Amino acid sequence: MGKYEKLIHKVLSGRQDASIQFSEAVALLQAFGFSLRTKGSHHIFYREGVAEIINLQPDGSKAKPYQVKQIRDLILKYRLEENNE
Repeated sequence: MGKYEKLIHKVLSGRQDASIQFSEAVALLQAFGFSLRTKGSHHIFYREGVAEIINLQPDGSKAKPYQVKQIRDLILKYRLEENNE
């Protein structure tokens, strides 16, 4: 793993969902190879080979806890790994 290793561990632990910064969630999804489309405050992420899309909206500077759970579920379901840049 690369520079997002601590963040990935934090997301996968499930104990700190409310403390994940929105910018961290966006960067993490992009590190996993998701493409971003923005429509207003909606940040829509999609990736080839992943059936689900993730729609993130900031809650102040934080990501919403239920959206962090969605990210965790996708990482586990698809066994996603960080793209090596």
